[in-house]
Amino acid sequence: MKNMLEGIEEVLLMGPGPSCVPPEVYSALGRKTLGHLDPYFLRIMDELKGMLRAIMNTKNELTIPISGTGSAGMEASFVNLVEPGDRVLILINGVFGVRMREVASRLGANVDAIEFTWGTPVVPEVVGKRLKQETYRIVAVVHAETSTGVRNPVAEIGSLLKGSDTLYLVDTVTSLGGIEVRMDDWGIDALYSGTQKCLSCPPGLAPLSFSDKAMARLKGRRTKVPNWYLDLSLIASYWGKDRVYHHTAPVNMIYGLYQALLIILEEGLEKVFARHRQNHLLLVRGFDEMGLKMLVEEPYRLPMLNTVLCPGEVNELSLRRCLRSDYRIEIGGGLGPLAGKIWRVGLMGHTARKESVERLLSALRKLMG
Repeated sequence: MKNMLEGIEEVLLMGPGPSCVPPEVYSALGRKTLGHLDPYFLRIMDELKGMLRAIMNTKNELTIPISGTGSAGMEASFVNLVEPGDRVLILINGVFGVRMREVASRLGANVDAIEFTWGTPVVPEVVGKRLKQETYRIVAVVHAETSTGVRNPVAEIGSLLKGSDTLYLVDTVTSLGGIEVRMDDWGIDALYSGTQKCLSCPPGLAPLSFSDKAMARLKGRRTKVPNWYLDLSLIASYWGKDRVYHHTAPVNMIYGLYQALLIILEEGLEKVFARHRQNHLLLVRGFDEMGLKMLVEEPYRLPMLNTVLCPGEVNELSLRRCLRSDYRIEIGGGLGPLAGKIWRVGLMGHTARKESVERLLSALRKLMG
């Protein structure tokens, strides 16, 4: 029987995720597997929690990777904090805000949404006006909306909730490790991310952190958390001092995340953010020289997820297929109302390098004549 794994090519991953993985992370993934309660592995877990706190800028005790992709982080955040009938406000300007609404609705929440045009940011003044009129148990927003390339004003929204009983829930799947995230300073109570974007580790874990306020809400629930696997009151006992078995942790994935975080911290967060920014500007200049226009206005653009409008005369799907087949480069297409209208170009983590940008621009110039 033919082994399909032998046919996997090396592809430059410049889509909306996953990103390219450094050799050191691949090496870490191949380390000898230990038991999930092995004393040495428990030490690795403890150090990993500390590195996550450093990147998130938080002191929260419950700062751990959830076993699952970024969507598991979203599910875990909502399923632990939402009870039937809770009033939840979702700020929507893309696919992942829509997904938040779906997750909260399935848990029986009374969900309101404020929707903004895709490709534009959430407007804090509009949110503030709603908060003066209504009271919510949770307000949720996506920091870096992967479907549009928009950076939302998370700090400003957090300031609107200061001193209230409302929990602030933020998706940082695409932002963590690419731009600044300051969980404690921004008043965030529940934050989740994913390994496969700017952290440059394969998909499979969802870094998550809960504030003391969020943990108090969890402990004070009237009903049990409806999902056993994602019940943080149980998972916290495994990641805490008691080491109570919950489920078998994905040991080698945790090795990979440990190494990925180590790479980021050794480079230095400010240098990492500057590298993402510099390569974003290089890419935008290249697009401009080719006559390609960006979807998002400059002040609101993400450096790690760039959305460019497809020229009307170009078949965007055919071009993406040619990039993959002829040049071994992957970029993404649009979602929802932006399907067929934009390309999504990722400059995340290990992908955010000058040689990646130059290789893509060179290929596009050839394909577009």
